[in-house]
Amino acid sequence: MESLTISPERTAGMRRLEGGVFRMGSDRFYPEERPARPVKVDAFWIDEVPVTNRQFADFVQATGYQTLAEIPPDPADYPGLPKRMQRAGSAVFSPPARPVSLDDATRWWEFRFGANWRRPQGVHGPRAQDDHPVVHVAYPDAEAYAAWAGKSLPTEAEWEFAARGGLEDAEFAWGDELAPQGQMLANYWQGEFPRQNLKLDGWERTSPVRAFPPNGHGLYDMIGNVWEWTCDWYGVAAASGRTCCAPQAPRGATREESFDPQMPQVAIPRRVIKGGSHLCAENYCQRYRPAARHPQMIDSSTSHIGFRCVLR
Repeated sequence: MESLTISPERTAGMRRLEGGVFRMGSDRFYPEERPARPVKVDAFWIDEVPVTNRQFADFVQATGYQTLAEIPPDPADYPGLPKRMQRAGSAVFSPPARPVSLDDATRWWEFRFGANWRRPQGVHGPRAQDDHPVVHVAYPDAEAYAAWAGKSLPTEAEWEFAARGGLEDAEFAWGDELAPQGQMLANYWQGEFPRQNLKLDGWERTSPVRAFPPNGHGLYDMIGNVWEWTCDWYGVAAASGRTCCAPQAPRGATREESFDPQMPQVAIPRRVIKGGSHLCAENYCQRYRPAARHPQMIDSSTSHIGFRCVLR
């Protein structure tokens, strides 16, 4: 393992966590979080905030990298893909105009041509703001950035250990109450999802990093704002019931190295995402918690998934 005596240049904007044993998961919410169990992690460094649009732009300028959302899908990878869908784009949250069933996420997700990290809401939407988390990044995009930065993506256990901020078995990153004394401590949905957004936290979509207080480890936005990629395969059967995540838009995960050895029957493998996003609500997807986890296809990007990096 690489020594944790790392140059200040490489660890700028990161926090060193000593590691240890913590109680991972929860027996009180969704089935995929069970069982709660002791897990040990070694010491590591982790970014204080999710990777921002400014940081991702530096990466793109230095490398010329194109995200999957900026590349039209190859019809050879998707037999039967309609010609009209053979264009670059990504999934964007689009609130419905009328009440809809919570059993069908396609009612509030739209695959929007031209949506990518530069234009999170599509070609007619505003440009990405420098200090907001980058979104519309599929797993290979996050992995490419991490490699360029000389870092890695966190394991699920590292991510959850960091998110808990030293609190043992607490429901949230700050304690056991979602909004203590009415205080909004993260960017999540207030109101009846997906139509009524009261914006009590001040934000409709993503918020600037550091807009909310840090957790006990000095880390920001571990909860809400954007889901974050981890490097772990999902590795268990998906729990029954509805999903809060976007309908998956396959994007060419055909390489052998993308094969999930734990779930060979899954055509497009999935990694674990953590932390919830600005779309998690009390009436739907209560995944604004350290223990929460969700499977995401590695070639799919959305307007509410980003990432942060670690050094080991």
